[in-house]
Amino acid sequence: MTRRGALATGGAMAVGVTANAVTAQAPAAIERWGVAEPWFRAAAPGNPFDVMLKASFTNGTTTVVVPGFYDGDEVFRVRFSPPEVGTWSWRTESDLAALDGREGRFEAVDPSPGNHGPVGVVAGYHFAHADGTPFRQIGTTSYGWPHQPEARRCQTLETLKKTAFNKIRMLVFPNTSVATNEPLHPYERTGEGDRDHDLTRFNPAFFRRLDDCVRALGDQGIQADVILFHPYDGKHGFDEMTPEEDERYLRYVVARLSAYRNVWWSLANEFDILKSKTDEDWDRLFQVVQAADPHGRLRSIHNWRRYYDNGKPWVTHSSIQNGSAVLDDVRAETYRSVWKKAVVFDEVCYEGNLDERWGDLTGEQMVRAFWHGLVGGTYVGHSECFPKPGGTAGGFWLGEGGELRGESWPRLAFLKSVMEAGPTPGIDPIDKWWEQRLGGVAGGYYLRYFGDEAPSEWTVDLPRDELTGGERFRIDVLDTWNMTITPVDGAFVMQKRADTKYFFHDPARPTIPLPGRKWMAVRVMRID
Repeated sequence: MTRRGALATGGAMAVGVTANAVTAQAPAAIERWGVAEPWFRAAAPGNPFDVMLKASFTNGTTTVVVPGFYDGDEVFRVRFSPPEVGTWSWRTESDLAALDGREGRFEAVDPSPGNHGPVGVVAGYHFAHADGTPFRQIGTTSYGWPHQPEARRCQTLETLKKTAFNKIRMLVFPNTSVATNEPLHPYERTGEGDRDHDLTRFNPAFFRRLDDCVRALGDQGIQADVILFHPYDGKHGFDEMTPEEDERYLRYVVARLSAYRNVWWSLANEFDILKSKTDEDWDRLFQVVQAADPHGRLRSIHNWRRYYDNGKPWVTHSSIQNGSAVLDDVRAETYRSVWKKAVVFDEVCYEGNLDERWGDLTGEQMVRAFWHGLVGGTYVGHSECFPKPGGTAGGFWLGEGGELRGESWPRLAFLKSVMEAGPTPGIDPIDKWWEQRLGGVAGGYYLRYFGDEAPSEWTVDLPRDELTGGERFRIDVLDTWNMTITPVDGAFVMQKRADTKYFFHDPARPTIPLPGRKWMAVRVMRID
């Protein structure tokens, strides 16, 4: 016998089913790439987290099998994000009779403005949403913001609204090394000690708060780069769980979060500090996440001093810590060539005033990393470490979120505007093996960033690829710190240089003047 109930909640749908009675209602409608969420109330003997629950969703041509999870208070849920519009039906399978064989259906309708679908890798080295909209990654990191009191979490979301950040890295497990955290535990407590918890029973309240944070980010169009493990625990033992406990945890988190279209998975922050796990363990855990996630969200792993082999098939893109690599675009590009995957330098040290070298970049140095990374065909991440006067040992954006106090974030909004006006899906290095220090699309768009150099002129030499002569270009001079764009008058008509076969230029205008300041860039765009 089928028992149905439905509640439409904007872009999401919740369907409630009890073992006794439910009022039948019309099928709910949700957006494509929204969240359908059948939920069921049933009492389970023993540990309810051991109950097997899954549901098959089908539109007649595509079938997706989605794991369910226990959410406390005798409630079980299944979350699914429909990849296509149309009628979807679902049916559950469970080893608990009260949950087995439940059925329902809903209509997936066209997405609303701003819903471009999940982000994936395109053209090998770039990102785009499922509807083809380019995703120009301008990321930041705030490890512990989901674990702060509600006022601080709301402040973080309000701060993000003022910025260009479209991805934020955040931890599942709390990290007290750079943040103070509200005392909410991810597992059911068995006593007062730091390790007095039952690793077979999750604390749904903890994970509901994480759900809320991910949803709130999604409402603002921000990707949630969810870090599943980290090495900074030292007291609760979450970094020393058994393989079975690790896998149980991963399956639970994936079942809860993977339906949200803005979720990315980071297996670990600074994985190589976690001495309890080998590379073979990380291989296995990657595959656990990949197999458990019916929505196929992006997957990466972040390093300290040693790199994981990002060429492995379960890695979708490279998440790198290396501040040296983005001191120039040539070094940044090398990581693309080695792994042949999109590269995000998620950590290049942080803007701040700490005594620690990882938190003492100037705003100029933070912005410089983004521009060099961009010209190298890669992407870069931000954070900052300016403690509040008289605040806690953390008290800054990297650890707790809240408010931004640095100088880089407005300049990163300017950078993003340049990216959005540039080629689709992104900028690639041009003539990379010869240190041209040009990014863009050969024959159509060129970007040159000078960093801490301060030239008074630039020789307009374009590599010969995709040029035959007669092409017309216009040039803008960009001040990346003062956020200005100054057009150079007139057009530049390309001809092959008489003294070399490798470059084209305009013999009537071989150079352009520059202001002799740091942090300048030049943009060359074809106009015919």
